[in-house]
Amino acid sequence: MAGPGMELVGEEEIEEVLQVLRAGYLYRYGIQTPEGTDPRFQGKVYQLEQEIAAMSQVRYAVAVNSGTSALLASLAALGIGPGDEVIVPGFTFVASISAIVFSGAVPVLAEIDRTFNLDPEDVKTKISPRTKAIMAVHMMGNPARLEELRRVADINNLYLIEDCCQAFGAAYRGRPIGSIGHVGAFSFNIYKTITSGDGGMVITDDEDLYRRAFAFHDQGHSPLRTGVEIGRRPFLGLDFRCTELQAAVLLAQLRKLPALIDRLQTSKRHFKAAISNLPGLEFREVLDEEEEVATILTVVLPDADVAAKIAAELDSKVVAEAGWHVYNNMEHLLEQRMPTPLSCSFSCPHYAEAGRSMQYGKGMLPRTDDLLARSINISIGVSDAGLGSAFGVTINDDLDVVAERAETFRRVASSYLI
Repeated sequence: MAGPGMELVGEEEIEEVLQVLRAGYLYRYGIQTPEGTDPRFQGKVYQLEQEIAAMSQVRYAVAVNSGTSALLASLAALGIGPGDEVIVPGFTFVASISAIVFSGAVPVLAEIDRTFNLDPEDVKTKISPRTKAIMAVHMMGNPARLEELRRVADINNLYLIEDCCQAFGAAYRGRPIGSIGHVGAFSFNIYKTITSGDGGMVITDDEDLYRRAFAFHDQGHSPLRTGVEIGRRPFLGLDFRCTELQAAVLLAQLRKLPALIDRLQTSKRHFKAAISNLPGLEFREVLDEEEEVATILTVVLPDADVAAKIAAELDSKVVAEAGWHVYNNMEHLLEQRMPTPLSCSFSCPHYAEAGRSMQYGKGMLPRTDDLLARSINISIGVSDAGLGSAFGVTINDDLDVVAERAETFRRVASSYLI
């Protein structure tokens, strides 16, 4: 199992892909002739960008080949690099952190709160003269406290980056996520809401940021070029382009999104209700159950020992032991391992000259550690060993299966909860 979109791949995706294959153009740009673009070219990438920008209520979107690429392009668009710091939660997929490192900046880890997202109060304590941005990560389908985080960013003249990779389709107080920060990044790998196997998207309402993100993802070129540019490229870029095949799959998946989210929310609501009266059991704080994606139900137990025993009987793990979403399990980060002996960005001369150094270690975020040690993730639509959501249901399971799995959880948990 993976994410809900993967479970729903069907004839719609096949037909979209066949259109591309029949046309013969797999690259995001069509072949130019004296009369213009070859009319057989489908333009799926551009169509996807337009549809996601409209859905997100922003003017611009750049399709890329992964969520990690989307984060790197976002950081490049904002001009974040050597000597800068970016505040990021200690509970996030490792790509949030590695993207910061490979931009040349230094990640500063902050605590999470009961939303399992960045704690705005702890963010305030982590701001230094080198801080350039705050990266809010909407973990497991649930938006972070964006109003508070945007206020902290604005007061301190910082950028707010929304890492929306695990929450495509969620909203915050009536606005789509990704539209509240200066830039938003999405992922479409197999564990995400919808999928094309891999893929990503950068969104923004700022034209300059759009042009910079586009240039970074397309070897420095201007948006929507029709040929080889010379003389107009703002800086050297990379090749993070999305293919027509990826976009074709995502267009079909995008049409399934409303029904997909409705089904996830319904399953989660029934599962939660079935176990809600267990003594001592609490739930992750969700800001608005109508606006989250509802891919995972997170339960919080009275103590780490009880949580571990329940998880073991369910053939699962507590969140703290789940994998590479927890900073304590990122040995390559804790030891600052880089591909070269000179471990930039951590030992960047610009950073050292500013009198800064960064050290990471297990236990450095005690409130995060305590919360994750007492919590279990139950799959509602995302089964991911890296999140510890091995136990639960899939989007294809009906409410009878939801009730059965909820009863299994009740039976196991009740023997430890008194």
